[in-house]
Amino acid sequence: MATFNAQAILSFLGLEGTDESSPSNEPINFLSKYLLQLPPHLLVTFSPITSPKERTTIPAIRNRRLEYVRSKPEELAFSSARQLWPTLWPGRERRGVEEGNEEKQWAENNFLQGTEKHVKKLGSLLGQYEEEREGQRVREIRREQAVAEEFVPEEDEDSDESDDEPAASGQPEVEESEAELKAAFERRIQERFIYGLLDHVDYDRVDWNENLDRDLDRDMEEKWFDDEED
Repeated sequence: MATFNAQAILSFLGLEGTDESSPSNEPINFLSKYLLQLPPHLLVTFSPITSPKERTTIPAIRNRRLEYVRSKPEELAFSSARQLWPTLWPGRERRGVEEGNEEKQWAENNFLQGTEKHVKKLGSLLGQYEEEREGQRVREIRREQAVAEEFVPEEDEDSDESDDEPAASGQPEVEESEAELKAAFERRIQERFIYGLLDHVDYDRVDWNENLDRDLDRDMEEKWFDDEED
């Protein structure tokens, strides 16, 4: 990991001997002012002293994350995201069923060349154990998230309120299709990525990537986050 060097940063910007305070004092404010003037090899040194969630307040970083989302990365696609963040997926299938089927197929087809009498029973047991392990993993992740997560984007709160309106007005709630659930899940993953709320993500390769600095359509940007005035 790159070592933070305040003097090197100030020297690059020509700020040595000025009234500009050390970037380590208020790194987020410093980045808000100078991020677009600093090269990636100096920006990456801010990673140990700032979190992805804190860096969300910097418009240029939000723009880079949005540009990355628009490139449709595999890690944020449904199949990958459901494995990485299972507690965020509201789908109806039993968690661990797919993994259990894989264990069962391995035992029946590969273990001891599929000796029929005992291996089928073993395959069934392995499938059940894998479902139990996956269920336990999801429960543990939920407990960790309940303790660790402190910030929820305002957009999430607004969407929750709007979701409750049909029930409050007495209108029957329409059940979402599987395709709609998947689309909503991907949207939620993308939003949480932009707000720096996902684990198992290398934010550094996005936040410090100057190749993602493109002019974004203003209307598109406003769909993702409130104006700074709010």
